[in-house]
Amino acid sequence: MNKDRVKAAIEVLLAETGEDAERDGLVRTPERVAKSLEFLTSGYSQDIEEVLNGALFSVDYSEMVIVKDIDFYSLCEHHLLPFFGKCHIAYLPRDRVVGLSKIPRLVNVFSRRLQIQERLTNQIAQVIEDTLHPLGVGVVVEATHLCMLMRGVEKQNSFALTSAMLGAFRNDARTRSEFLELLKLRGDMRSALNPARLPGGNDDGALS
Repeated sequence: MNKDRVKAAIEVLLAETGEDAERDGLVRTPERVAKSLEFLTSGYSQDIEEVLNGALFSVDYSEMVIVKDIDFYSLCEHHLLPFFGKCHIAYLPRDRVVGLSKIPRLVNVFSRRLQIQERLTNQIAQVIEDTLHPLGVGVVVEATHLCMLMRGVEKQNSFALTSAMLGAFRNDARTRSEFLELLKLRGDMRSALNPARLPGGNDDGALS
């Protein structure tokens, strides 16, 4: 990214809004925006193989692996406004697994780009499919889009839900249902483990 060109573009944008780009609060805004955009679109410059960094392991394990509640932030390619939420990823290993910490990093690679939620969901699923060759992959993304909250329809409580199901997750209804049921489990566990609901528990989080 050419930061000088970005800064110049932001200066023009500020002028077009009727603002004084030279006033105290805005004089460094073009520089700040350039740095911010470099970070928010850093996924373009990341290499998938480097991100996975050899963290693929042969293992005798064929049950479902799930990493849930992966926070992500992205920019809508239509309005350059943020959308953000959580990503839930599952796969059924064939003979290899990937280090768990690499899965959130993979989400960052694709979310730190100009995106739409549907493409983001499919890209994550397809990379896991192409890298691990598992029996199946399931990805669910839930997100709030500021382009729907701040402008347009202005629906404050709306959110979008997308999914990508490959292999056994697409072809086997039981596998798909197990994944979707397990996504609900964490909320149930949090509620069940609330200290206030445990015998001898109290609201301050300590057991008496």
